[in-house]
Amino acid sequence: MTDISAGGPTSEIMTCPSCAQGGVLAATAHRLELVARRAQRKGRVPGLVAAVGRGGQMLWSRGVGVVDIDNPDIPLDCDTPFIIASNTKTFVAVVVMALRDEGRLKLDDRIEEHLPGTAHGALTIRSMLTHLSGMQREDATGVWDDMHFPDEATFMAGLGKAEQIHTPYTHWHYSNLCYAVLGELIARLDGGNWFHSVQRRILDPLEMRSTYLGPPPAGAPRALAGTYFVPPCSDVPLPEPVIGSGAYDAVGGMVSTARDMTRWGGFIADPVAQVLSPDTMEEMCTPTAFADPRRFRAAHGLGFMVLRQNDELWVGHTGGMPGSITGVFTHRSSATTGSVFMNASNAPSPGAIAVELGATLREHEPELPAVWEPGRSVPEEFATVIGRWFSEGQEHIFSVRHGELQARLEADDPDAPPSTFTRVGDDVYRTVSGRERGELLQLHRDSAGVVQRMHWATYPFTREPLPFTSG
Repeated sequence: MTDISAGGPTSEIMTCPSCAQGGVLAATAHRLELVARRAQRKGRVPGLVAAVGRGGQMLWSRGVGVVDIDNPDIPLDCDTPFIIASNTKTFVAVVVMALRDEGRLKLDDRIEEHLPGTAHGALTIRSMLTHLSGMQREDATGVWDDMHFPDEATFMAGLGKAEQIHTPYTHWHYSNLCYAVLGELIARLDGGNWFHSVQRRILDPLEMRSTYLGPPPAGAPRALAGTYFVPPCSDVPLPEPVIGSGAYDAVGGMVSTARDMTRWGGFIADPVAQVLSPDTMEEMCTPTAFADPRRFRAAHGLGFMVLRQNDELWVGHTGGMPGSITGVFTHRSSATTGSVFMNASNAPSPGAIAVELGATLREHEPELPAVWEPGRSVPEEFATVIGRWFSEGQEHIFSVRHGELQARLEADDPDAPPSTFTRVGDDVYRTVSGRERGELLQLHRDSAGVVQRMHWATYPFTREPLPFTSG
């Protein structure tokens, strides 16, 4: 391979050493490896795997350091299994939303409607998914003191000891406890065990064959990455325990690889309808509560974290268990995923690293735009709609693209998605995406059938800019 640091050519395609597919330019690979090595060195992480992909396909990955201090020859790459910790929550949330789509629950149902006798039963499923329940962060028995996690029955029986420290929907407050309850909800509604639902509904259809509930199953080809703590005044890593987390399995018990989680990022960008409706994924990824109300750079949707960098939104989650810190984030419109997996408790910010990796790929190898294709005809019903219209003094452009009516503000960012419409009756259309989604557009024609005036979201639209008093 070309050594770009020595001034060699930068057009060579660098492939993932463990993947025969995809690849990035050598210059891009160098930039990505800089991100990975700086994070590993600054964080003093024994072993780190960084990866980027697009559309669920791995383009580049790199292991930096060692996966096992005592066995330094074990490969560290995109097939190394790591405890993905709270990335587990995204799988739990997708199953809950699939159950919603099937009519098995409603997001505003109280949890006691499905788990009768549950303490704090008035909490809604929506509030638990979004961390707006007001519940305390952890189980009340002090699980992080003795590292003993209760089984599901013991956890549910002791839930009444936990405090509701905020009024619901007033403060975003991360609660692992709530996701343990959601795991029990899935088990009750979908039969037997929350992870069996994840396996059947998600992992099998998406062919995520290296993702499982830890520890590694019998016959697994690769051992779990080592788990360590690096003391601040020593460079000798200390082993962390690999814990069986009982009721907390739904909080952070899953294991996966960079390869599988890149596939998961592709699904988040472009869901397989068999697993989850694309509209439902859009709903899940819409920010609901600001986790960072001071700077508005981090929010939470229905199970997903949403990070904002340079006016772009990256959707995914971070995870942390003893000796394992992970982050997987996807820029949905470009289907670009960045991920990082680290085998140390005191690792640097996984969200920041994952987003930096993905953003580096987008900046230096942006996705190719779709080829423009001419349309065939303008539907007769839109013939006198297309063109410039004014409302509230602002100019709007109505156009037809492949037979679909669209609208956008003239002053909008040209990359902003347009509003699109679908017919619901004679000269009546529903806004199905973009600005004023859900609102009606009504066309008013003269005796010759020419559209002279429109109302969108009840606001009048005219061909010339007019004051409201024009009638």
